[in-house]
Amino acid sequence: MSKRALTAYLNDLTKKQLQEQVLDLYTRFKPVKTYYNFVFNPKEEKLLDEAKFKISKEYFSISSRKPKLRRSVAQKIIKHYVQLGVDAFVIAEVMIFNIEIAQQYCAEKTIKQDSFYSSMFKSFEEVLNYIKEHSLSTDFEERINKIVKTTEDQNWVNAIGFEDTLIQFNEQH
Repeated sequence: MSKRALTAYLNDLTKKQLQEQVLDLYTRFKPVKTYYNFVFNPKEEKLLDEAKFKISKEYFSISSRKPKLRRSVAQKIIKHYVQLGVDAFVIAEVMIFNIEIAQQYCAEKTIKQDSFYSSMFKSFEEVLNYIKEHSLSTDFEERINKIVKTTEDQNWVNAIGFEDTLIQFNEQH
């Protein structure tokens, strides 16, 4: 069904019928319920805390299980927050935190898989693009510089790539 057809259909409904349909969607589909719960009670600080906790668990497990170091966990959270319409600052905060927590882990344990470093580099590029797109550079400048310095201090295999990407980012401003 096209958006135009949906609009025509909705225009033909009475207010009561429309209310019943929205309530039905709210009851049947968890994403609809999640969306409306967020719209009417955003609690972005709570969402940020939950995201940080979930991402932290990937590196520093509460139980005795081995850390999984999955970038996909943060990516799913970020995608979900974008769909909900969470404030851009909060989303950028989650993106930066994802890299910072990975660097904290690397300070304690050496990671030998190049795929980990490639993945973190991709996250770094994404956060820089997001920050640029939403004009948040001044809010995160210090933390971005610290991420690049940490890649050098920890001898990441792609530390030069982080530095070059930051230089290009700074030149575009």
